[in-house]
Amino acid sequence: MTITHDLDLAALAAWGNARVPDALFWTVSGSHVYGFPSADSDIDLRGCFRAPLRALVGLRPPVETVEPKGELGGVEVEAVSHEIGKYLRLMCKHNGYVLEQVFSPLVAHGAEFLTRLRPLAQRCVTRHCYNHYRGFLHTQRKLFEKEDAKRAKTLLYAYRVALTGVHLLETGEVQTHLPTLNERFRLPFIPELIASKASAEFGALSAVDVAFHLEQLDAWEARLSAAYESSPLPTEPPAEELGHFLLAVRDLD
Repeated sequence: MTITHDLDLAALAAWGNARVPDALFWTVSGSHVYGFPSADSDIDLRGCFRAPLRALVGLRPPVETVEPKGELGGVEVEAVSHEIGKYLRLMCKHNGYVLEQVFSPLVAHGAEFLTRLRPLAQRCVTRHCYNHYRGFLHTQRKLFEKEDAKRAKTLLYAYRVALTGVHLLETGEVQTHLPTLNERFRLPFIPELIASKASAEFGALSAVDVAFHLEQLDAWEARLSAAYESSPLPTEPPAEELGHFLLAVRDLD
């Protein structure tokens, strides 16, 4: 899938690689890949890196997660990168965050590495990913309920995670782009919410039917549960194959 964007992926790769020299890949996450960036959105860069073997076998374990932040062309960039061993362990734990990063269509660096990883990652798309999406949906719903000034961003994140979760459990495809998801699910209010967020990342909605959206989110939580119950997906990831992949990445196979 191709996403229209104005990001300089090569510049993002250079920015990330300067801060994480052993990066294996960088992809863009967040609102840019979800299909509803704002004029003032920051850029979420995600990926993994390979620690030197000497560091792994030394007395002090290496840092497994680095989170550089900064600016690129006047735009805030927030990056998170996990060491490859930790990254693959997260994939074994039905972690929707890392699966979405691996399958992001906005690849700044490491396309060849992702070509090798994605077939294994596809087999990590399991029924138990349901727990990730249910938990994320609950978090966004609670945030929406607590907001004094209701924000389009909060609702969009809630609907995005619900639709992604249902679609994943029913089809096995990791699809995070809300406009594309809505071509299937056809929620008539999604385009208006996206338009409301486009001008300001944290802008408040001028008018919103809170009861309506809470009912909608209840219905989508129920559909998410139903998708889990009937999902044809496997229950466990290919842990042994991921172990072999890790050894190959470390040049130990």
